[in-house]
Amino acid sequence: MNKIFKLAVTDFKLIFRDPSLYSFIFLPILLYGLMIWFLPGLVDRYDVLVPYLPLFLVLGVIENTQMFCFINSMVLIEEKETGVSILYGITPITENQFLLSRFIFPYLITVLFNVGLIALQPFYEIGLSTNIMISALAAMVVPVYVLGINSVVDNRMQGMIYIKAFNMIVLLPFAAFFVPENVVHLFGLLPTHWIFQSIVNVTEGTSYAFFAIITVFYFGGLMIWLSRLFVKKHFI
Repeated sequence: MNKIFKLAVTDFKLIFRDPSLYSFIFLPILLYGLMIWFLPGLVDRYDVLVPYLPLFLVLGVIENTQMFCFINSMVLIEEKETGVSILYGITPITENQFLLSRFIFPYLITVLFNVGLIALQPFYEIGLSTNIMISALAAMVVPVYVLGINSVVDNRMQGMIYIKAFNMIVLLPFAAFFVPENVVHLFGLLPTHWIFQSIVNVTEGTSYAFFAIITVFYFGGLMIWLSRLFVKKHFI
């Protein structure tokens, strides 16, 4: 475990070796500003927005995951494109250790960003345990997104195209809140649907356990499947 932690620290430092990725560090700061200062003032002026506050929270939480979705995707794509990934295939670490080292810090930091966002937003009183659970569920988007991208692309040009497509897939279940109730869960074919539904249930004070369980199993299954695809593609 100590070896994985040291490797994770080293890999995390390498994430920011490309100055073009620095700008994405400000995405969580922007989201905090919008949710904590800008949106309350807007709601005070336009009370028609009040029914949509749960959706604003959903959007803030899911967008908080996008910093490391993009950064980690581009770093791994660059390693594949430059041939560095082949060297990882002959290092004295297992494939699972490599994956864990690459995602442990991005995952945990994403959780912390969302815990802070949910705690500081002024619209809902959400307990710490529920906050942590929702943040942990949402952060599962990061490894699934990154593994998905890097299981199908070979270079940065392809990466940018697929990133746009994946962003649409991540956000598409948002439409479930604007369709008749009897077809809402058709969007459940897309994994982020269950995260969105969990967050809305929390804001309504109703149980989110059922949606949370589906989220864990759905994302867990995707991670196992995509990890295998990633290993076959990334280390050759």
